[in-house]
Amino acid sequence: MTFAPASAINGVLASIPSPPVSYFDIGPLRIHFYALCIIAGIIVATLMTNHRLTKRGAEPWVVIDIALIAVPLAIIFARIYHVLTHWSFYFGPGKDPLSALYIWEGGIAIYGALIGGAIGALLGCRWTGIRFWSFADALAPGIIIAQAMGRLGNYFNHELFGLPTTLPWGLEIESTNPAFPAGLAPGTLFHPTFLYEIIWNLLGAAVLLWAGHRFRLQWGRLFGLYLIWYSAGRIVWESIRIDPSDVFLGLRTNVWAAIFGVVVGLVIMIVQKRRHPGLEASPYRPGREWTGSGAVQSQNTPEYVDVSEPPTDDSAADVTSAEPAPAAVS
Repeated sequence: MTFAPASAINGVLASIPSPPVSYFDIGPLRIHFYALCIIAGIIVATLMTNHRLTKRGAEPWVVIDIALIAVPLAIIFARIYHVLTHWSFYFGPGKDPLSALYIWEGGIAIYGALIGGAIGALLGCRWTGIRFWSFADALAPGIIIAQAMGRLGNYFNHELFGLPTTLPWGLEIESTNPAFPAGLAPGTLFHPTFLYEIIWNLLGAAVLLWAGHRFRLQWGRLFGLYLIWYSAGRIVWESIRIDPSDVFLGLRTNVWAAIFGVVVGLVIMIVQKRRHPGLEASPYRPGREWTGSGAVQSQNTPEYVDVSEPPTDDSAADVTSAEPAPAAVS
């Protein structure tokens, strides 16, 4: 039996290699892993939200009606937010403004997604009659899991890594990467901020599920807790990231956004607790409750249609008779 040299073992365990590919081709179609991670996250969040809303008494799959509006607006606003906070990446001398549309290359901002998604959810909830805060609470655990899945896309794109590190889980980034800091030696390892956020978000999902059940957090308070948890972690990860970003008053714009997220989450939890000390009676707004009208009914309903042949004159009397016809005796 032969053993690998200790140096080889240490080399394997002392760093996290970046994926060798970020896409695959199916004929003329190029599929980016970044996009697949985002799509998978949306699917998981939709399934979880549907399950949680249905348990509350909502119509099954009403979440699809809301998502049809919320998801496109979330993606659009996420890209707009990223472009606005990284303006110099896309506009100016030597820049290609059309690259602002190349979303498959990475660059969507969760806080922009939250703004666009909230607008879409408000519209979708008004359309379906679901309370906005009921929907937000049902969404909270799913969205933070979706964010964890989306961070895998950054891993495949070799982007959004942190400061140099000598820790054994340092991330390998090729020196030819445009984001590789000038002046650093090839082979320098970096903090895998994508991994930190994945772990933080998955832990947050467990905390949200536990807290929501333990403390019956409703009326938007669970969503407020999500904002606090996610944003608190984001303050740390943004502080050690080295990708270029606009800076305001000494802090990256996303750090300011994360601080604002913590504040908004606290305000939601405090205000909603004072406004609604009791529990929600229904996930629907008054007068919009779902009564299961979509279920198949065969009696006492105007939706039932009799497609049988009309009775003849002779049989009509039998049909309308108060007493049933005697059974034949053989």
